[in-house]
Amino acid sequence: MSGNLWRHRDFMVLWSGRTLSEVGDAVSLLAIPLLAVTVLDASAAEVGILSATRMVAYLFLSLPAGVWVDRMRKRRVMVACHLVRAGLVATVAAGAWAGWVTMAHLWIVALLSSVCTVLYETAHQSFLPSVVAGNQLLDANGKLATTYSVSQIAGYSAGGALVSALGVARTVGVDALAYLVNAVSLMLIRRPEDPPAVTRRRDFRRELAAGLSFVFRHPIMPRLVAASASLNMFSQMIFALAILYLVRDLRLSEHMVGVVLALTTLGGIGGGLLSARLARLVGTARIIWIAPLGLGWTVLLVPAAQPGWGALAYTAGMAGLGALFAIYNAAAVSYRQRVCPPDLLGRMTASVRWVIFGVMPVGALAGGLLGSWLGVRPTLWIAAAGVWASSLLLYFSPLRLGRDLPEDATAPDDAQPTEISAPRGPVPIDMAGKATGGGRRG
Repeated sequence: MSGNLWRHRDFMVLWSGRTLSEVGDAVSLLAIPLLAVTVLDASAAEVGILSATRMVAYLFLSLPAGVWVDRMRKRRVMVACHLVRAGLVATVAAGAWAGWVTMAHLWIVALLSSVCTVLYETAHQSFLPSVVAGNQLLDANGKLATTYSVSQIAGYSAGGALVSALGVARTVGVDALAYLVNAVSLMLIRRPEDPPAVTRRRDFRRELAAGLSFVFRHPIMPRLVAASASLNMFSQMIFALAILYLVRDLRLSEHMVGVVLALTTLGGIGGGLLSARLARLVGTARIIWIAPLGLGWTVLLVPAAQPGWGALAYTAGMAGLGALFAIYNAAAVSYRQRVCPPDLLGRMTASVRWVIFGVMPVGALAGGLLGSWLGVRPTLWIAAAGVWASSLLLYFSPLRLGRDLPEDATAPDDAQPTEISAPRGPVPIDMAGKATGGGRRG
């Protein structure tokens, strides 16, 4: 049944619009840091702050976002967020073109954009189960992870070429246009969204606590959350310094920076394409810890890179990280979506993202500060070692004791999860290659 997703009209509309906006995101993620490093001569600390402000909303907004999203129509939230993000990115393009853009301006835009990102991503993960069937979730998440990587290739490649040919201002404007097109595409989805659950009494704190309770009283999910948080924190230390490292340490041109960043996403493409097949082959529980344990060491190639041949080492190391995240996320997110009751999806997603994405600005800021204090390369060694060590949190967990995740793990209506022990026997796997018991961000 997984192949039917390519003939699933509403999924294709959702997928195509998201793919286009992700291409624009990649252009922006290349162009704006390049603007900071090459035009504004930003330091490692300033680049770290820029990366941190882009994600800081996860710290203070993730939890209430889950409650708000569960009370509203998810599609409306996603459309509104795209329209606001288009306007914010347009101010950077205008400022860069007119010559009055500053680091403070970039920080403010990044902060406000992070608010929209939190609301959009929470709504998107909660909206997907209303578009595709439950037994298609693993395949849908795998396809989204794969096309995300393809979008990164297109965006980084085009971004490097556009910056060289058109300049930063016009290049950043491409992202604003992509957001507008995605907002329109969301309106074309035909399948009606289920209305938000109506209760007689709306208690914000109680609704908030229900999502947290489900996550942290679950027998498996806390380990997933801890490992995801560790992976995200250390990887953000690397991402925050990437442009600075490539330009100043590896001495690459703007165009070559785009090419290298595009090539690093090949790992994510391969991981996304293979995620469902690998889950079927090694088990939906095992794949969650095997992916980071088997691929995490490749990130050590990043700080080992030197000018000249180092571009290849950097590309290989970051491609390994991309494959790790694609395989791990497709399994972990699908598992969360399958085991959570529908009326708790927004709050569960927000609770998880509050932790695993809340550490991302901390990692980015730490990367920038350590880069200024210790130097960029020593900081990258610390971060790369931390990425691999994160896999140990999953290896020494109940997931290691069974091949597959349990088939029926949905919590009862009071948001208290049923007791689930790691299974010692296999869980049936359907013909589409997805474990029927469930199975992607950071």
